[in-house]
This record gives sequence, structure tokens and C-alpha cells, in this order.
Amino acid sequence: MPELQELPEDYTFQAYGILLLENKHRLVKKLKKHHTPSIHGHKTWNSSFLLMDYFLHTQLLHSKQKVLELGCGWGPTSIFCAHHAGCKVTGTDLDEEVLPFLELQAALNLVEVDTKVISFDKLTKKMMSSYDIIFGADICFWDNLADIHYNLINRAKRAGVGHILLADPGRQPFFDLAERVIAKHECELLDWYCHEPEYFEGYILHITL
Repeated sequence: MPELQELPEDYTFQAYGILLLENKHRLVKKLKKHHTPSIHGHKTWNSSFLLMDYFLHTQLLHSKQKVLELGCGWGPTSIFCAHHAGCKVTGTDLDEEVLPFLELQAALNLVEVDTKVISFDKLTKKMMSSYDIIFGADICFWDNLADIHYNLINRAKRAGVGHILLADPGRQPFFDLAERVIAKHECELLDWYCHEPEYFEGYILHITL
């Protein structure tokens, strides 16, 4: 993996203290010759930055916490948690083809993120019981995912996870999920915005133990 100072400046950008790569970056283009992400894992999604901003404002993250990202994709929020707070981070995704892009960006930021290929419905109560925080960004984009995430949140709550956070630009499946979760759990649905790498508005569902 190249050292940070060797990387070209073209097609890179910074947000919330980490360095990320655009699709046209030469290392991303090189990876794409061997890996073809599916399930929308082809770029960094804006709701990731909502979570970064929220974590900074709420100071939820602390060193030595174990945190789990759902549908991590290229992993910007996982990388942020490891870089900003020294958390022990695991990124999960159904598509193993996205993980080399996460690993590239993690190495670029000199952090380590563990990875696991698994679907949302296969994350058991036992698997989630060791995590302090579970989060996901832009992962409720199909109608059937509202049911899947609702069941996952219930399992995570029974597992004793202290904080569960989902960020979204405001898709209908996300609002359907939020309505069901609010009726059952202690939580907040928050309007939120971020200002890096550009202004973006969305929503954060924050469920607490």
C-alpha cells in the first residue's frame, strides 16, 4: 500500500479529519479492474457524513469502544470512528467486493478496520452483544429493508447494545422503519445536516438502551 505522501492530490478530498478517494482516483480505478461492487457499493454516500458530524457533536465515541457498521461499503464512517476516537471497528457488508475499497481508504488514514461479509438478517443477538454502538448510513433504500432493520434493531436491543444509529437522506422505507421503532423503543428521529465535504441535509434515527 502506498504511503500517504506518495498519493496524488487529484481526486482526493477531506471530511471530518479523514482523507477519502473519489471514483476517478488512480488507486480506485486500479481496484475496479479486479473488484466490481454491487448493491450500491460504488462510492461514498452522503449520509456517512451526517453520522460523522453527529458523533462529533454528541461525543458518543470513546477510545476502546467496540463499534459495528452495517452495510459499510467503502467504510468512511468506520474509518472516522477508528481515526477520531481510536474505536475498535468492524465493518459489515453483504458484498465482499466493496471491502478492498474500505481497506484502501483505511490504510490511507493509517487505521485498521476489521471486516465481515454478512447480511443484515444473519447478524445474531450473540454477534452484536459485544458492541457498544451499531450504526449504518444509507442502508434503508428498499421497502423490504424496513422489516429487516426493525428485526435487527430488536435483536440489538435484546443484546444490550447501548446506541443504534441509522442515517438517511429521507427515503420512505427509512421513515416507515422510524415510525415502527419510535412506537416501541426509546429513540429520537432528528433532522441533521453536515457541512463537510459539502452541505447535506438528512435524518438520524438514534435508538438508546
